[in-house]
Amino acid sequence: MGLTAWDVEIDAAGLLCPLPVLRARKRLLAMQPGQVLRVVATDPASVIDMPHFCSQSGDTLLSSDQDGAAWLFLIRKGSA
Repeated sequence: MGLTAWDVEIDAAGLLCPLPVLRARKRLLAMQPGQVLRVVATDPASVIDMPHFCSQSGDTLLSSDQDGAAWLFLIRKGSA
């Protein structure tokens, strides 16, 4: 899909809602604006939760792709 680089990755595989979003939020708080976080999640609800989280947090969901049972999210840290 073009964009494959990220600065930090968290593995939230096996965690259920709301833990993947909470882990992403905590990690993003420690990152600099413009950096990219990759989240690996297996919770089916993460497909709904991550875009919602990004719209609320001011971060940008760059992509969400499925790889087998896992969803791979790339999130760019916003300036907020």
